[in-house]
Amino acid sequence: MTSSQMVAGNTAQPESHRRSTTDLAVVIVFSALIALGTFLSIKLPEPLGEITWAPPVYMALSVLAGPWPGLAATAIGSFAGESLNVAYLGWPAIYAPGIVWARAPEALIIGWARKRRTKTIVATMVLATVFETLAFFVSDGLFYAYGLFGYGNPTSLEAGFGTATIDFLTLLDLAFVPIALVLIRAARPAFRRLGYD
Repeated sequence: MTSSQMVAGNTAQPESHRRSTTDLAVVIVFSALIALGTFLSIKLPEPLGEITWAPPVYMALSVLAGPWPGLAATAIGSFAGESLNVAYLGWPAIYAPGIVWARAPEALIIGWARKRRTKTIVATMVLATVFETLAFFVSDGLFYAYGLFGYGNPTSLEAGFGTATIDFLTLLDLAFVPIALVLIRAARPAFRRLGYD
């Protein structure tokens, strides 16, 4: 191995280490923001439970840092924030993993479009919100129909899904898309300095 190969090898390793450290720091900071945004929310009737302030944060993060940091921060922050809601408000424990099931894939959907035009990013934010809504609706409909996880006594599928229709209020998260776009525009220079392109 030549000295130039050794130098090249030595500079590549710290760069990947620096990127891993940056990703970890971003995930930690944004997990905390998402947890706070999930806990401090507008309370609504169950099973919907709340409209949270977290969507513009994880939508913007998924564009700025990419799908994997977005996924990690969204999953960790949503679980932590919803766990606080479960503990303090007495909601069913299934709400904490349920919000991860519905919300974390949004980061992958939105992150896919991160290097595309604004119209595509907006379209994926809409698609991701529709995914989240349907994920809540399908799981809650089944939980009501079969009386699972504290969702009452078993009923019919029709009654279960009828009760879960309130989940369609999750589409109100679409109002956060313009806020996410403002956050992206404001934070993009800082994320570029951190090495995200």
